[in-house]
Amino acid sequence: MKISLQYVNDVSGHTQAVQLPVADWEKILSKLRKYEQALQLKSDLTEALEQVKELRTGKTKKQTLNEFLDEL
Repeated sequence: MKISLQYVNDVSGHTQAVQLPVADWEKILSKLRKYEQALQLKSDLTEALEQVKELRTGKTKKQTLNEFLDEL
């Protein structure tokens, strides 16, 4: 994806801001949201697998379905 950027400089020539078309910004936000969702899914799966490991090794007490439902 090629993005048309415009740089805003102060009187000394130092870059102070970057401007880009709204359509490009919306594409970037859309991709960012997808990456955030993928990262959250990876984190959730990692946590779930760690819980399974703890259950298998006996570090965590197993819970019945009724106990689980009672917590809701």
